Amino acid sequence: MTHYTFTEKKDTRSGFGAGLHELGKQNPNVVALCADLTGSLKMDAFKKEFPQRFFQVGIAEANMMGLAAGMTIGGKIPFTGTFANFSTGRVYDQIRQSIAYSGKNVKICASHAGLTLGEDGATHQILEDIGMMRMLPGMTVIVPCDYHQTKAATLALGNHVGPAYLRFGRPSWPVFTAADRPFVIGKADKMIEGTDVTIFACGHLVWSAIEAEAALAEKGISAEVINVHTIKPLDVEAILESVNKTRCVVTAEEHQMNGGLGDAVSQVLARFRPTPLEMVAVNDSFGESGTPTQLLKKYGLGTENIVAAVERVVKRK
Repeated sequence: MTHYTFTEKKDTRSGFGAGLHELGKQNPNVVALCADLTGSLKMDAFKKEFPQRFFQVGIAEANMMGLAAGMTIGGKIPFTGTFANFSTGRVYDQIRQSIAYSGKNVKICASHAGLTLGEDGATHQILEDIGMMRMLPGMTVIVPCDYHQTKAATLALGNHVGPAYLRFGRPSWPVFTAADRPFVIGKADKMIEGTDVTIFACGHLVWSAIEAEAALAEKGISAEVINVHTIKPLDVEAILESVNKTRCVVTAEEHQMNGGLGDAVSQVLARFRPTPLEMVAVNDSFGESGTPTQLLKKYGLGTENIVAAVERVVKRK
């Protein structure tokens, strides 16, 4: 059995900042654009070392997406940076028309996603963005789980050709993956082997799923934990391989129940392997102000909620 521990907590947005800075050193075609949130997106190091490749567009997110799309025509690889709600909801038309429809090589990098944004409240805690972005043809959607994986995902996007959405967060969170752990876009990452149930999770809730696995083991339930860091393209093979063994599923995500990881997995199951499924996600509501931990608990996204969902779905097998 694999056991995970952590010795530090770091915000995933800092993983993005570190990855972007390293990419800047590796590839002179990488450029960065920010909508007046350079510090919040941890883009300072890139801006300092490559000032001629950094573009501060101000609070003009739609313009930023248009500029990024245009830069690709000259061979640049633009990484845009702002909060997740401004990266998607505010500029969906520009993304659809200028980036996705045109197949432009733009990397839309979105911080402060989900409930764990915390005290800024419902207007900033976008919970619909994964669904919005995965519906766009040709859009890659990545939701890494910790600092190291966010850095690795950012580096991987430097070599990926095509539009992509990278979602990460604000709070300090356990760092539990190895710095050198391979990251392959579109390939799910099996964290823990199990036989009784599969927990598919993404983002911050991967750590919650790992905590749930330990609690379930004490109850005699063997949970397989799979980090589905790439929501699109989805690793259908890994999903079916695990489900054929465990025969029941729980999904866990910091997103609306509609449109996110749970929806993506349920489509696979409906098409290829009808299987009992429970979803741990926000159930058709907006958030509110509070600490990340308080909000995860109130909206049913805590470790205890994953444990309860597993207990329900195991009974349905």
